[in-house]
Amino acid sequence: MTTLINADFEQRVVVLPEDYRWVDSPMPGVERMMLDRVGDEVARATSIVRYAPNSSFSPHTHGGGEEFIVLEGVFSDEHQDYAQGSYVRNPIGTSHTPSIGDEGATIFVKLQQFDAGDTEQKAIDTRTEAWRPGLVEGLSVMPLHEYEGEHVALVKWAPHTQFQPHQHWGGEEILVLEGTFHDEYGSYPKGSWLRSPHLSKHTPFTKEDGALIYVKVGHLS
Repeated sequence: MTTLINADFEQRVVVLPEDYRWVDSPMPGVERMMLDRVGDEVARATSIVRYAPNSSFSPHTHGGGEEFIVLEGVFSDEHQDYAQGSYVRNPIGTSHTPSIGDEGATIFVKLQQFDAGDTEQKAIDTRTEAWRPGLVEGLSVMPLHEYEGEHVALVKWAPHTQFQPHQHWGGEEILVLEGTFHDEYGSYPKGSWLRSPHLSKHTPFTKEDGALIYVKVGHLS
């Protein structure tokens, strides 16, 4: 049976932290909050995955690629330890065996969403990577990846920053990592996930606490 969660990519979706519903994975100590999903155990999926201390996951190959950012703790596999803030891309055909240490780990992960030609494997420590000036005063940008029309970045918003109205060609996806992100439709605290479809529009801003967001654009056309 195919699981369908927020599977209409022409619809705007907002998931707030109070909406989280954790579901056990097939592996003990590993829970998932499914944000969108098309498929069964192997699926085109966007999830937040929570690993208990000293948990593990079975060896697996990424048939459609894997992209993740470490939200808390340390995520580890046989290749490397990835501390909080690490951004990792494992292209189609790569494999690993996650094994988590005493701290546990929480990751935001996207599976089965790589273009076949997008073959760059990378691991970026965003705690040490340089920031670049954004398009308006108060914005700083850390580019993480781009392939054809798809762009991934962290964007740091100073308090009381206003961005111009804009349209999302190819859609936009946001995970709020710190602070509170706002637009004319609502307010989105840390942990909020937003997916806005192709040609959607908004006018985002911050208030006194600023915000840090993961943002991906151009992948939903």
